[in-house]
Amino acid sequence: MTNLETPALAVIRPERSAAAASRAALRALILRDLTVLRKNFGEFVGRTVMQPLMLVFVFLYVFPTIGQGVGSGGGRAGESDFATVLVPGVVAISIMFQGIQSVAIQLSQEFGYTREIEDRVQAPCPIWLVAVARVLSGATQALISALIVFPIAAVVHAPGVHAHLSVHWWVVVTLIPLSCVAMTSLGLLLGTTFEPRNIGLMFGFVVLPLVFLGGTYYQWTRLGAVNAGGFHWLQVLVLVNPLIYIAEGMRAGLTDAAHMPLVAVYPVLVGFCVLFLSMGLRNFRRRVLS
Repeated sequence: MTNLETPALAVIRPERSAAAASRAALRALILRDLTVLRKNFGEFVGRTVMQPLMLVFVFLYVFPTIGQGVGSGGGRAGESDFATVLVPGVVAISIMFQGIQSVAIQLSQEFGYTREIEDRVQAPCPIWLVAVARVLSGATQALISALIVFPIAAVVHAPGVHAHLSVHWWVVVTLIPLSCVAMTSLGLLLGTTFEPRNIGLMFGFVVLPLVFLGGTYYQWTRLGAVNAGGFHWLQVLVLVNPLIYIAEGMRAGLTDAAHMPLVAVYPVLVGFCVLFLSMGLRNFRRRVLS
């Protein structure tokens, strides 16, 4: 009797749809990455804090203390103006570094000799969803890094040097998540473009130019002073750099300093997200199936 009833029970048991299975796999992949992050949180904080801390410590504490502060020609007021410009730039650069490292470096290891990526793509979901899970978990790490770095950047200053901060919450709450996804999407593109043995070239030829031409240390509105025959060539050139929009958006969200119009920042960042993600997903599929 039992043998006769078993097939009937199997027939009436509801099966999980492909969409539900994909959602469950996506959630599991993200939770796996966040569990690894939780277990190595001390290492994550050290890696996140060190570069911005050194940047702020040298420019906003050491230089003003020894009389070589940027903007010191205007006294403490000039140095404070530079601090106001630098703090949003530090938050932007921390988002960029963490977003790229959390995705590109990990992918370079998983696509290496051991082909660890094959363990992930065995999940019951489309290949592209595995890449999206990596982008979302990386975006979460970039968001945490921004939350960690901002208090440090805001308080580490020499005596008499103060950043004039004025938080506009609607800009901060909307721009930071968008920036995190844009940078992790860039990390996906870079991690699937550069071979593991050439990952060092990525930092020399891509990351460093992004940093120095990304408005970390200066405002985009001030670049009009760099011109040739009346053509503001540098102000136009840096518009291809996604970091300039994040830095300027952070200045709009954290200060009252002059900045690029937000009507340009948001659409362009969304465009970069779509571009980087679509190209990264295409490269990811090609690398997995190769």
